[in-house]
Amino acid sequence: MLAQEFLYTDYDWRIGVLNNKPLFACRYYMVQNHWQIYRHGSGGDVDSGGFDTLPTYEVPPAVLEAALKAARLIGDGLYGVDLKQSGDRVVVIEVNDNPNVDAGVEDRFLGVALYHEIMAEFLRRMELNRK
Repeated sequence: MLAQEFLYTDYDWRIGVLNNKPLFACRYYMVQNHWQIYRHGSGGDVDSGGFDTLPTYEVPPAVLEAALKAARLIGDGLYGVDLKQSGDRVVVIEVNDNPNVDAGVEDRFLGVALYHEIMAEFLRRMELNRK
C-alpha cells in the first residue's frame, strides 16, 4: 500500500533528469475548479490545465535539489520527477522512469536540442557498452 498526503497546489512541477542532471522543467497547472492537472469526464472528455516550460535555471533551487536527490536514489537514467511546492516546502510526488516528452510541451524551451541531448546520452552509453 502506498499512502500520500493530499497537498493542494495550483500546479505540479515536472523536472526532467538525465544522468543526474536537470534536463527540462515544466509547471502543469490544475484544471480550473479541480484538484488535478487532468479531469476525465463522462463520454471520454478530458480537460487539462495549462503548462509553463522554463529553463532549469529559473526553477526554485529547493525544487531542483529535491528532484535531483529523488532521481539519484533510482539511478542515472531518464526520469520525470513530479513535485509539489507549497511555500518553502517541496514534496516529491513520484519519479517516472519512462517520462513523456511531448512535442510543444516539455521541449518548448530547448526545442530540438532537448532530443539531441537525450539521444547523445543514449549514444554515449551504447558506445561505452561496445568496448
